[in-house]
Amino acid sequence: MTFLRAAMTALSLITAVSSAHAQDITLTSHDGQVEISGNLLGFDGEFYRVDTQYGELTVDGSGVTCDGPACPNLTDFVAELTLSGASVMAETLLPTLIQGFAAKEGLTVTRTELAADRFQLSLHQDTRDAPLARFVLHVTNTDQGFGDLIAGEADIALALREIRDPEIAAARDAGLGDMTRARRSRVVALDALVPVVAPDNPLAQISPADLARVFSGAVTNWAELGGPDAPIAVHLPHTGSGVAQAVQDQLMKPSDAQFAETVIRHARGSDLVSAIARDPFAIGIATLAQANGLRALPLAGGCGHALRATRPAIKTEDYPLTLPMFLYLPQRRLPKIARQFLAYALGPEAQMVIRKAGFTDQSHEAVRIGLQGDRLANAITSGGSEVGLQELQRMVETLRPLSRLSLSFRFEPGSSRPDAQSRSNIQQLAQALEAGQYDGRKLVFVGFSDGDGPAESNARIALRRAQTVRNAVLAAVQTSVPDSVGISVEGFGEAMPLACDDTDWGRKANRRVEIWVR
Repeated sequence: MTFLRAAMTALSLITAVSSAHAQDITLTSHDGQVEISGNLLGFDGEFYRVDTQYGELTVDGSGVTCDGPACPNLTDFVAELTLSGASVMAETLLPTLIQGFAAKEGLTVTRTELAADRFQLSLHQDTRDAPLARFVLHVTNTDQGFGDLIAGEADIALALREIRDPEIAAARDAGLGDMTRARRSRVVALDALVPVVAPDNPLAQISPADLARVFSGAVTNWAELGGPDAPIAVHLPHTGSGVAQAVQDQLMKPSDAQFAETVIRHARGSDLVSAIARDPFAIGIATLAQANGLRALPLAGGCGHALRATRPAIKTEDYPLTLPMFLYLPQRRLPKIARQFLAYALGPEAQMVIRKAGFTDQSHEAVRIGLQGDRLANAITSGGSEVGLQELQRMVETLRPLSRLSLSFRFEPGSSRPDAQSRSNIQQLAQALEAGQYDGRKLVFVGFSDGDGPAESNARIALRRAQTVRNAVLAAVQTSVPDSVGISVEGFGEAMPLACDDTDWGRKANRRVEIWVR
């Protein structure tokens, strides 16, 4: 009965390949003592998923023989994986990663157009042979990606935002498990929301407050922003797009503003970019990776700071409108080649591929304090009035022998819970510690705060945040951290602001934990 117990305990390991019509099969153990009959729901090349009188079972194919009209061909099995969701991910990021994975494995890729919004990438050992795997990409939006996943029409959802409560409940009801668990979602790359205008538009920068006023219809003429006397044409992605939803969450909601009915919507980001490129009086929000041919405006604050969406600023979330790119996976077993692809996509070899595709990778970089002149200038010019010279000197003396890693940690509004990008950073740093990447080195978790409240209290809050992140990283380490790795915490409160404290986004940028290494 060992085989049957193993099958029963494998309920959560579901397969990823579906058949057009489930049919009766019988699985029999090699010794003939155990027999399971039911409808075949899927086969991933290694495991059968069967709807039986005991419920849904996943059975190791190496321990059984299969009998019935739906039994798959074991010698010519082709793994299939359907990915659906955000167009920028489906059109560009995932195909690039699949190409990189194929090159690493010595495979060739052929592309087949299936529909206007759907194409297939087949992986071959030799193009004359049958494919080893088929990746089907459904180019749609984040809402539809989650919808396809929940409906069983996709194996992975491509999302530019976190899954929402109604989707979590629907996924659980559909038997996909708890989609909020750590292993159900992965940040595969980073991007940013950027205000974009045509290259010949004269506007040099724009504040988030003014941007929200433009999209709400409170500002309708460029003259109100210091530009020419001309009406503003406003463009955004479709409402189901993760980009549009991120704009709502990160820009409009903090300003208590709603989009104007005059906003021109686009089904694809590429269509939005083309429309703005043709109109010198248009403005929109796009992802940095999609903004080719347009000018991305820096975000200006009231105290003179301007934040640009550079690769280092996106990695550290110093630029406030960052956009993590998620893969959401159900609680079921994917084919072996799909698991290998996911491991590749999150590994070090994929990071350069991600960068070359125009997205921000997640590899760790270090920047010495001597190359951070703007940040130090901000510390002097914009630091809270209660931050004295002695505290600034202590900060510089502490950080001078160290380099800042491109990993920062920020928190959800009004919460001690790290935001999505920071949770991914926690897992990354834990894995780097496990791999020995920082053996023999010293890591310092450095907390900072905004300028609201007394400086002494802010310094204590910053130190507690640093301790919280340190504890979360150590808890995520599966093995023990070597004694050769030094880990400490520091808190400098409001001593090094990145932005003005006169806006919600500025205060969020200032509330952070940085990692410094020697």
